[in-house]
Amino acid sequence: MPTIIVAAVTIRDDAGRVLTVRKRGTTRFMHPGGKPEPGEAMIDTAIRECAEELGITIARDDLREVGVWHTAAANEPDHDLESTVFEYVGPPVNPTAAAEIAEIRWVTTSQVSGDEYAPLLISVLDAAPS
Repeated sequence: MPTIIVAAVTIRDDAGRVLTVRKRGTTRFMHPGGKPEPGEAMIDTAIRECAEELGITIARDDLREVGVWHTAAANEPDHDLESTVFEYVGPPVNPTAAAEIAEIRWVTTSQVSGDEYAPLLISVLDAAPS
């Protein structure tokens, strides 16, 4: 299967809820993030995508790489996903839906299950302490 390569960011609020986004024309909520531009480092992709999709400014020091996950792609049938996942460790943010984002939702880890959420989001949250 073809593989899509992305950077994804786990952002939590002060209550420990996780920020999820749903792109226009899709049904599943997922991490903010996206595909790298040619030659772009994954951390820079994460920073750019959060600015474009959520209107938030993130510094490199505010991201900690968690690891690389391999899952099914949420919105592209018959595609795998290779995701470099970062955790946001900076000050609280106030995101707004922008660009291709139709909706944002803060959720608790226990709410993330089933077909409403991307396989990557489920896998990352299952592996991380809540």
